[in-house]
Amino acid sequence: MNKAELINKVSEQTNVTQKVAKVIVDTLFDGMKESLQKGERIEIRGFGSFMVRNYGGYKGRNPKTGEIVEVPPKKLPFFKVGKELKEMVNTTGTQGATQ
Repeated sequence: MNKAELINKVSEQTNVTQKVAKVIVDTLFDGMKESLQKGERIEIRGFGSFMVRNYGGYKGRNPKTGEIVEVPPKKLPFFKVGKELKEMVNTTGTQGATQ
């Protein structure tokens, strides 16, 4: 599902126009981005949690030249799936899946 499909789903299920649904979805995502930018944790019970993880700098290697380069420390968003979502995906996701 992409953002446009999510907007359509919100519009259908709440009986609002797509324009209003877009504002709702954008507001939700903007709020989540702002919280993560501040380093805050976002927890949605039954779904999962979003947090920012700090990664230290390290010495890496340029694969083309073999040259050793310093990789600066960085922060990256991280999602941890909730128990209910994990169980739901494992029970419904295996139907028709091939490995």
